[in-house]
Amino acid sequence: MITNVRGKIIKIGVDWMDLDLGPVGVRINVPSSSITELGRIGETITVFTSFQVREDSMTLYGFESEESKASFESLISINGIGPRLGLAVLSMFSVSDLMHAVNTEDQLAFSKVPGVGKKTAGRIILELKGQLTQELSESDLGESHTEVIEALTALGYSFSEVKEAVRLSASSSDLPMEERIRSALEHLSG
Repeated sequence: MITNVRGKIIKIGVDWMDLDLGPVGVRINVPSSSITELGRIGETITVFTSFQVREDSMTLYGFESEESKASFESLISINGIGPRLGLAVLSMFSVSDLMHAVNTEDQLAFSKVPGVGKKTAGRIILELKGQLTQELSESDLGESHTEVIEALTALGYSFSEVKEAVRLSASSSDLPMEERIRSALEHLSG
């Protein structure tokens, strides 16, 4: 498995970039919304990757953060969502926007993605509901913070912001949920 690559950007397309890794050059498919965030031609960058092997191809998909990569892998685990459609979803949504759309069950937002109809939008919401926050909370924060994480991401904060704020206020896990949310919000605003 190839988890990340570091190389110099030599060519950029609408939803891909070629990296020079020394003796080898690779093409990495990336969300079109991430092209400018990842870097410019000539810059050396690190890209978090998901290596997908199909019967007729081996393809690298790249992301600017581990959270984006995890969201992509969650999306393509859904029946009927392949890597191309997963990439299209992440081209339309940031990780926090994706989580917000899932938590608010916003089918209309998902159906704006080319290739996603009402039925597929419903399936994405059904499959991802709770999965993204569960992965985040189980990773290193514990189950007691799941509701706090869901509440803060529903307010539009990103995974990384919420994760850090909850971690900083983790000592308050014996407090009522309202107090834990207030404590995490203080860390987010401070």
